[in-house]
Amino acid sequence: MSKPKKILISGAGLVGSLLSVLLGRRGYEVTIFERRADMRGVEVDSGRSINLALSSRGIHALEMAGLLDDVRDLLIPMRGRALHLSNGAEEFYSYGQREEELIYSVSRRDLNCLMMSAAEEAEAVKIRFNQSVEDVDFNAGELKVVDLTENESHRQSFDLLIGADGAGSPTREAMLAENGGESRVEFLDHDYKELEIPAGKSPDSEGGGFYQIEREALHIWPRGGYMLIALPNQNGSFTVTLFMPKHGENSFEQLKNSDQLNAFFEVEFPSAKRLIPDLESDFFSNAQGRLGTVRCSKWYFQNNALILGDASHAIVPFHGQGMNSGFEDCSELIRLLDKHEDNWNEVLPEFDQIRRPNADAIADMALENYVTMRESVADPKFQLKKELGFQLEQRYPERFVPRYSMVMFHRLPYAVAMQRGKVQQAILSELVAGIEDIAEVDFEKAGQLVQQQLSVVDLSRPY
Repeated sequence: MSKPKKILISGAGLVGSLLSVLLGRRGYEVTIFERRADMRGVEVDSGRSINLALSSRGIHALEMAGLLDDVRDLLIPMRGRALHLSNGAEEFYSYGQREEELIYSVSRRDLNCLMMSAAEEAEAVKIRFNQSVEDVDFNAGELKVVDLTENESHRQSFDLLIGADGAGSPTREAMLAENGGESRVEFLDHDYKELEIPAGKSPDSEGGGFYQIEREALHIWPRGGYMLIALPNQNGSFTVTLFMPKHGENSFEQLKNSDQLNAFFEVEFPSAKRLIPDLESDFFSNAQGRLGTVRCSKWYFQNNALILGDASHAIVPFHGQGMNSGFEDCSELIRLLDKHEDNWNEVLPEFDQIRRPNADAIADMALENYVTMRESVADPKFQLKKELGFQLEQRYPERFVPRYSMVMFHRLPYAVAMQRGKVQQAILSELVAGIEDIAEVDFEKAGQLVQQQLSVVDLSRPY
């Protein structure tokens, strides 16, 4: 199969919408079936947004689709972490060392709405809402779809079906049932609740809302077994998320009434509590969300089906890479279409071979980063290693690049970033053993370790 005439995408979320733009502009006839109503005409479910962090991989995909200039109006730069420590102190740590090394807070809803509109502007793309995919006949190339508005079913033919329908993907389950593969969802024993720090009452100098805490930062209240984070919104507010265990000491099950909730926040997050006037309403009204990782043994079936994004590799949000890795799926698919001149027989297996190991790597790093965010960032030894990592990057920029930078500011394959990160972490641990200050580091030894253990990395060639 070279260029299929008709592509059906299940799911008009972030990945499905972006992919439809890329494929539509490539000349494909694309129809998206979306189970939900058009979000551009309805209110978003309260407590379900979790602001997103856009970084280099996602930016590259948006550039490919010609959407980055439009998206820029939605972005708020975040230059580092603002830590709110349990002793009341606040400290700021930059993500990187260069002016351009930052990430961007963006509203999931606003970004998704923009991309759906962009998709509809492509003449070859159509989005059909309130359509539930119920069954797939891969051999016949047909979908059974139920129109939820009319409660009527109909069948749709396809040359290629792409599942971008989320962590609970019906496309994935139908495909695996057909080809004998397997998938698993690994749920954390931690959940999340969304809260809000509202904007101040007066506008800031740029004409936006008044930000009650530092605007260009991701705020973290790390407390060991749990944490609170806050990301800025354009109206001056912050989307706040509480992550903590479901059960046991200091868990969601212990916060059953207003007295317990207020007492917990007064002890653990007093500075945040003063900024959240609707704490009780937000906490008890908003849904308690689950956190999990999806792993899947095969992402395609023969030459007519593919899954990507959360449908094939949903991850926890602690490295800010869920959206970015899904967008990278899109850009990599287009790269392979260029490479193989739209021969999907060659594209699909190579896409699976390339992307699955990298998806597993970022899933593992995201799980590790939860511990880093809620616990390690407040450890002086962690900060010493971070400072040393920056200095080694300055001295040996062709060999030593902090893992966070490789993931967030470059497009090096995730699996390569994870492997190099392990080597670098071992070097840092050896160099800071028994010392408390950067002035005590043996930089001669550091140079030897870097030269011996780290090869030159070409950051200009991501794949």
